[in-house]
Amino acid sequence: MKRRGAIERCLILALFMSLASARATAPRIVANDNRVAAGTLRSGVLTLHIELRRGRWFPQADSGPSEVVQGFAEEGHSLTIPGPLVRVPAGTLVRIRIRNTLADSTLVMYGLQTQPATTTDTVQIRAGTTREVRFRAGSPGTYFYWGTTTGSDMEKRDGVDSQLYGVIVVDPAGTTGPTRDRIFAIGAWHQDPDTTKPKPWIRRDMMVINGKSWPYTERFEFNVGDTVRWRWVNPTVDAHPMHMHGFYFNVESRGAWSADTVYSPADRRRVVTEMMLPGGTMTMQWVPGQPGNWLFHCHFGFHVSHYISLNAIPDAKDPDSPMEVDHTADGMAGLVLGIHVRGPATRLASRTGVKDSTSRRIRLFINGARARFGKGDAYAFVVQNGQTPPAADSVPARSSTLLLRRGEPVRITMVNNLPYPAAIHWHGIELQDSYMDGVPGWSGSPGRTAPMVMPGDSFTAAFTPPRAGTFIYHSHANDSYQIASGLAAPLIVLEPGATYDTATDRTFLINQEPNNPRGRINGQLLPDTLHLTAGTAYRFRFIAIAPDWRVWVTLSDSGGPLRWRAIAKDGAELPPHQATARTARLLMGAGETADFGFTPNGPEPLTLEVATQKKGWTVRIPVVVDNHPSGRI
Repeated sequence: MKRRGAIERCLILALFMSLASARATAPRIVANDNRVAAGTLRSGVLTLHIELRRGRWFPQADSGPSEVVQGFAEEGHSLTIPGPLVRVPAGTLVRIRIRNTLADSTLVMYGLQTQPATTTDTVQIRAGTTREVRFRAGSPGTYFYWGTTTGSDMEKRDGVDSQLYGVIVVDPAGTTGPTRDRIFAIGAWHQDPDTTKPKPWIRRDMMVINGKSWPYTERFEFNVGDTVRWRWVNPTVDAHPMHMHGFYFNVESRGAWSADTVYSPADRRRVVTEMMLPGGTMTMQWVPGQPGNWLFHCHFGFHVSHYISLNAIPDAKDPDSPMEVDHTADGMAGLVLGIHVRGPATRLASRTGVKDSTSRRIRLFINGARARFGKGDAYAFVVQNGQTPPAADSVPARSSTLLLRRGEPVRITMVNNLPYPAAIHWHGIELQDSYMDGVPGWSGSPGRTAPMVMPGDSFTAAFTPPRAGTFIYHSHANDSYQIASGLAAPLIVLEPGATYDTATDRTFLINQEPNNPRGRINGQLLPDTLHLTAGTAYRFRFIAIAPDWRVWVTLSDSGGPLRWRAIAKDGAELPPHQATARTARLLMGAGETADFGFTPNGPEPLTLEVATQKKGWTVRIPVVVDNHPSGRI
């Protein structure tokens, strides 16, 4: 036994020395923008030689901090993150030779098979060996391959082998020449705190798009009216609700590494936020309608925070003190793309209300109260009613709902009563001027970018809502903390002449507490009983904005989930053939809204439950159905 223990210690020491040597000599890993397909395509056969190596990754600035990780390279080329792009027409015979140059790890590969795949075929390449894989490219779509040297499945692979992935695109048979779409792969890396060193012990995280973190991700320029087509893959341990500022996009396909579902034109969803689960893929198309600077980013607060960094960043003593207030510098990082749209504004841009004396005027205060959530402060948006402004520490349980009207110009002046910087994003609203979009240092255009609203200062956003629906307005300054502290609220846009009747129109804002695994619905930990009347048609508006969680929303009776009718997604009304009855159970990510119609049949106890998909929290709202009108929430 002593001899065995000595051998194990020698092996561990050898592995440590091997890793230390790799760190000292590791070659630089290059960010791969997925614009050039790897390998040689000739006479219907793709030949590609891939190597597994270790390299030094620079996900921030090219001269910034780095980390040694495992990566893929085309033989004779640099290591890249993501790995080499496999792009071929349907029917192509794909021959991939994989060489494992590591001396201490077995590589297990997934996704190198004909799609759609009915089985999960893996390829194992032992240390220092080579294997060849052959398969025929199947149905056109967006897929990916991935590997592990730790034996982890996709949702646990977040360390040294977390960057072992690459995109596979199968084009329609007969496709030749360059394509106009762009391809993006999301990456995530995590390192636990080093408990052998003095405190504070700090975990480190990194999230990237095509190998880089904001503000070092690729910037894009388009013209007003361009048609833009993007493909996305998510081979990470995390879900990512991807959100577009300023415009809607159409979801053309959804899938995974093993299969892709391409929607017919009539079945494509029109959204501003689409959640990608671990292992998911998406193809989207959109048309920029207004000039200026815009963003496309993950809406989970931590995934775009300044803590997503290879730098060891300790928690601030005051959690609402971001390192920077400029979103183009260190105030934001991670899964963000910057977009600049050129060209003349469309006709709607003249209706921002900036010079329109008939615009409706709203005065909105950003208030705070100390130590409402344990040691954490509570914040709220409070609309001024009457001539007297609310007190600076006036913080209701839920921020004020804004009721606007389609086609009616509005000027909203926000006054910051907090001791910290603030900003507001009008989530889902197709603004006519990007300067109003609420991303400090970015929204607007070069030479005219929106400022952070400093303590005691104000800012006026002027716009005209072009469509009716369910939207959100929320913080865009240290937003992970400020949103959870209360700076998020419903923004309901009504049709001209319509009324918001709370007797039949029920809105549910799903949020959480800051730094605390507890959920809140409409600002309450224990929401009041919801009273409904049998035979009455209700509209339920669900708004998911909890910065850290994806949640299941379920309406059920003692027998399980009921049925409701889909009405809208992200404020856009569904076409009639999509507005169908379905099971009353919905998975939502931060930044998504969804409207449903529900008519209770008769007196019976129901439950509306909101529960995190992963272990976290559950909030249940008792529902009482009566035969007569009852109370409202």
